[in-house]
Amino acid sequence: MEEMFLEVDNVVKRYAEHTALNGVSIRVPKGKVFGLLGPNGAGKTTLIRIINRITAPDSGEVRFDGHAFRAEDVMQIGYLPEERGLYKKMKVGEQAIYLAQLKGLTKAEARERLTQWFEKFGIMPWWNKKLEELSKGMQQKVQFIITVLHEPPLLIFDEPFSGFDPVNAEMLKREILKLRDKGHTIIFSTHNMASVEEVCDEIALIDHSQVVLSGNVGEVKERFRTGKFEVTSTDGSLHSVEGKFMVDEHHVDDTLHTYLLHKVGDADNSALFTSVATQIAPRSISEQMPTMQDIFLRTVNPPSAHE
Repeated sequence: MEEMFLEVDNVVKRYAEHTALNGVSIRVPKGKVFGLLGPNGAGKTTLIRIINRITAPDSGEVRFDGHAFRAEDVMQIGYLPEERGLYKKMKVGEQAIYLAQLKGLTKAEARERLTQWFEKFGIMPWWNKKLEELSKGMQQKVQFIITVLHEPPLLIFDEPFSGFDPVNAEMLKREILKLRDKGHTIIFSTHNMASVEEVCDEIALIDHSQVVLSGNVGEVKERFRTGKFEVTSTDGSLHSVEGKFMVDEHHVDDTLHTYLLHKVGDADNSALFTSVATQIAPRSISEQMPTMQDIFLRTVNPPSAHE
């Protein structure tokens, strides 16, 4: 059984007439990347603020590394908020050292670690520049480095790829996975569902202030299988077979026929493959697994329901 690093039990948070969280519970396994997903206004930011002890729940409990959450546990968290908060008039290296010292590092430790990270991210030439002189992507690199510098066991990244070009987003993705592999527990909040598939081990989807879907990414995708397949062939003509499959689409590109079909009833895959092979010589047969984007759209109520 997986060891849980962070446990949120039945948390409720209300603001005047608005219920931001309504009995929310999540389990974040130790040493995993946990995707915290949901539409705008669903309650994700409120939950992150509670985990960071920026605000307190009205009821419910948060457990951190096996014990009731304490004020001093905040020092064991690195938080990269969606709204960045560095000092624009202050020199990059100077404020990075200052913020690292607030997290318990000595000045010498901070300078050594910062030098390693700045060289890795290619931003050492900007050490003595004011933050406002850097591009948005460069500023984001600096804030990411400051977030992870004190090597906290729990890291929270809220939309970490915002403002990054594809090359730098890929670099940051690799660094997040390296941190996971070193044993860090990571909460990853994003609207980019492709990133969820590439980075996350577990997810929880919040909608209307409640958790509406959770679990291992692979298991969640398994739950949403639709029995759709793509078949390609260079010969023959494929037709629906009663009790086995229905052909939904067919198109031809040069000599390559592509068929989109779905299983009928409880027909198993082997019966489908056998039925296909009696009509054509398939070049390939592949199941069309749902993406996290598909699952998100099928689970979350339409935007009009939030209005």
